[in-house]
Amino acid sequence: MSVCTIAPGRVNLIGEHTDYTGGFVLPMAISLVTSATIMPTNDGLYHFDSELFSETRTMSPDDRSGKANTWSDYPVGVLRELQKLGIEPPLFALTLHGNVPRGAGLSSSASVEMATAMALLRHSGMTLKSEEIVALCRRAENVYVGSPCGIMDQFVIAYAKRGHALLLNTRDLAYQHLPLNRGTLAECVIVVANSGVRHSIAGGSYGLRRRELEAGQDVLLAQYPKLRDLGDASLSQLASCESMMQPESYRRCRHVISENSRTLRASAAMIAGDPLWLGALMTQAHRSERDDFECSIAEIDFLVSTAIELPGCYGARLTGGGFGGCTVNLVKAAEAETFSSSLSVAYRERWACDLSIYVCEAADGAMARAEAEQKVMEVQD
Repeated sequence: MSVCTIAPGRVNLIGEHTDYTGGFVLPMAISLVTSATIMPTNDGLYHFDSELFSETRTMSPDDRSGKANTWSDYPVGVLRELQKLGIEPPLFALTLHGNVPRGAGLSSSASVEMATAMALLRHSGMTLKSEEIVALCRRAENVYVGSPCGIMDQFVIAYAKRGHALLLNTRDLAYQHLPLNRGTLAECVIVVANSGVRHSIAGGSYGLRRRELEAGQDVLLAQYPKLRDLGDASLSQLASCESMMQPESYRRCRHVISENSRTLRASAAMIAGDPLWLGALMTQAHRSERDDFECSIAEIDFLVSTAIELPGCYGARLTGGGFGGCTVNLVKAAEAETFSSSLSVAYRERWACDLSIYVCEAADGAMARAEAEQKVMEVQD
């Protein structure tokens, strides 16, 4: 019998490069999804296939080879982590479908990992706690794929709630669902603009920024032993250590410390239902990513500077790991169609490239979807 599981993509409203230093993030799941269909086989092999790629991959259950540097590394990485736990799935053919754009900063990789993990577990007749699946999927990306991502993507894809963003403390994984329908914020939508410039957090630039950041964090911890990580640090503490670290490390740390503050204020703005406040913080966050973390590019900067001048736009910023991908825009719903058209025209005129636009609703995470499906199956039974 075949099994199908679904996991959404995500967009991060604010809180970038804070999830591997004990900070705060404020993402939401979106309606773009990855689905994983798994069927039993009897040919002695595991099969990995996707409608999005021409390459397929097969391996025997006792194969422990390294990554292939293709899309299949993400589901195979999940398999490897299950095997480390002693879970050996019966023979299978796994096929991935989906519409989460790749390399756009909308977490297509974590969406693949989560859908794969749930499919392999159901195929194996095994269960893990939600938090164990989240951690497993992160390990798959960190260890097998070699991408130094934090926990945010996998966590929100698992735990998101329809109509809400998710404020997550990445140190202890405490989280809060924040409604998007309060005050005049209820009159807004989230518009995602895909620059078409693909990014990869498994690439060198992301890893370099993280090493620079962690080098600065080490200096801070040496001077302030009571700090656990940058999530505890203040800008005044950072300033006192500026002469002890490289300029790049200082700027990276300044981004993260200020971003943590912005994220907490953004959550307050959301609770207050204040799009002016939230939008201003988003735009400030972009400037910090551009100037201090230096992970933006010219196309993204153009999209942000253009967007914030258009009617109905409260704020805009780069979303995701950077070096390409998407912007996230807070836009008055009544102006969303005109905003999207105007931004697309401007982008085409400047870069001779079509802009993909997604008007996003906050969607349920994979675990909520799975629970709903289980209830339907119980009713049918």
